[in-house]
Amino acid sequence: MTLDRSIAGHIYIIECLHLPEKTEKRLQALGMIKGTSITVLNNKNQGTLIIKMRCTRLALGKGISSRIEVRSQEI
Repeated sequence: MTLDRSIAGHIYIIECLHLPEKTEKRLQALGMIKGTSITVLNNKNQGTLIIKMRCTRLALGKGISSRIEVRSQEI
């Protein structure tokens, strides 16, 4: 599933980034690589997605979050 369909309060694992190279490299530099655990803090359907990754909060637009594949973390 893609990150834009995530539910606030749930934890997900990054599977794959399907972004333009420059954007993908920037997110990788921030630590968003395959296997990274993220927590969705807020998901507004038509707007910004706020996540917590490695003790840092990030805001991602719909265009970016719709191109990041994630899976639910097994508890």
